[in-house]
Amino acid sequence: MEAVVSPEAVIRLSESAAQEVKNLLRKPENEGKTLRVYVEQGGCSGMQYGMVFDAWRTDDLTAEFYGVSVLVDPFSAQYVRGAVVDFSDSLTGGGFKITNPNARQNCGCGKSFAA
Repeated sequence: MEAVVSPEAVIRLSESAAQEVKNLLRKPENEGKTLRVYVEQGGCSGMQYGMVFDAWRTDDLTAEFYGVSVLVDPFSAQYVRGAVVDFSDSLTGGGFKITNPNARQNCGCGKSFAA
């Protein structure tokens, strides 16, 4: 079984996000896993982002940035196509942030959006 590689990456990682993911992948509980970015119903605006370390599934779309693979399922791909995952270690507002050109409205929490 080979991963499905999208000719045009569904979602992109910034270099700082890729570096932080590499750091997290060094933890024993994440060994052998891959970053998955997904969307699910919920949150303040109707849809919310999620990120988890997971195993590859048959219908996943995958791309690699700065040595880090990213998985996106087909349902989520329709909502995050063209989005960028960034990371900041600043004391205020730090952490992972997703900038999504498909979001009509973003919630102040930064994890929820309206499609």
